[in-house]
Amino acid sequence: MAAIFGVSPWVTPKELWLIKKGKMNPAEKMNAGQLQMGHLLEPIAAYFYAEKTGNNVYDDTVLYQHADHAYALANFDRRYTRKIDGEDGILECKSCTYHKASHWADGAYPLYYELQLRFYLAVADVQHGSFAAVWGNNPETDMAMPELERDMAKEDLIFERLDRWIWSLVHDVEPTMDDITPSLALESLARIYGSSDPTLPTINFPLAYEKPIRRICTLQSAIEEHKAEITKLEKEVEAHSVRIAELMKQHEHGVLETTTDKFLIDYVSKVTKRASTTLLKKTYPAIYNEVLTPSESRKLKVSVSPK
Repeated sequence: MAAIFGVSPWVTPKELWLIKKGKMNPAEKMNAGQLQMGHLLEPIAAYFYAEKTGNNVYDDTVLYQHADHAYALANFDRRYTRKIDGEDGILECKSCTYHKASHWADGAYPLYYELQLRFYLAVADVQHGSFAAVWGNNPETDMAMPELERDMAKEDLIFERLDRWIWSLVHDVEPTMDDITPSLALESLARIYGSSDPTLPTINFPLAYEKPIRRICTLQSAIEEHKAEITKLEKEVEAHSVRIAELMKQHEHGVLETTTDKFLIDYVSKVTKRASTTLLKKTYPAIYNEVLTPSESRKLKVSVSPK
């Protein structure tokens, strides 16, 4: 759902389209352990949701199909029956890290999860659903349970988009990268097209591409100029720091108070341990070759030369 709407943090509409067409395989999950952890935490999230709400939570392993849209299939994490009125609802169990807990603050929920749950409500033909999101080990402070009521206007928009999506699959109309976050779009294109091929001929771009290409070239030059200025400023900081470090000797903290300001100076030792690749290669060459992990990337760069 989120990918089709272009709001997935992981997959673009174009990539999903190619996967559904059988033209590429899904990308290997780099966070397989995290996904497994999320699956294992589902019953814990469901348990505390039931404890805190009083709703009856139960498993439902049936695969459901929408009454009017045959392509729309769904199965759910859990179902529940509300204590207050006996109505059925759909429960989606989520887990996240602490730095994403703010996405669930004050009854909020991420848009990509909202689309998923609204799709489920439509397929099951029920009027409300809820999330049980956990991110720590204290259910009093590390859990959110926002509810979601069915909205037919939003539901119509969802299925309008889904109908167009299915039409694009049937009629071989490949999605574009329009309105996709640029960083995600570039990562997705790298997965779609794979490694560059040095045997292919140079592409001659039509003049319609002059504006973005010229802008890239200008921005690259500006970045290099700022890098040079940053380097100059960093060297000036180093020059002033020598006298300060000489005075502090082995002290970690210092302070300077003036009539208007209070400056805090930190000069703290930090120890970072990293494996020495040079020593590893020299001492254990077989192990060195075994642990080498290939890393591939592609970066677009524009340069200009006089004709």
